[in-house]
Amino acid sequence: MPQISYFLGVIIRMFYRDHNPPHFHAVYGEFEGIIDIEKNEMVAGYLPPSVLGLVTEWTALHQVELMDNWERARQQESLKDIAPLV
Repeated sequence: MPQISYFLGVIIRMFYRDHNPPHFHAVYGEFEGIIDIEKNEMVAGYLPPSVLGLVTEWTALHQVELMDNWERARQQESLKDIAPLV
């Protein structure tokens, strides 16, 4: 699963040809959350509340890029790195 961003200990990954709805995986230590890109909410898994706040802030800033990567992944194309939360 390609890593598309990394910030503050959070790894953002996306699977190729994954199921709908469009989403990504946020991994923080032993925790993993699946984030719906369009709704900007966690739909599965668990992230500590402070980390989830950072991830949702980052998602709001990069929804267009995330959707572009989602389409790329569905077509098995290379994914683009997305800037970290600074």
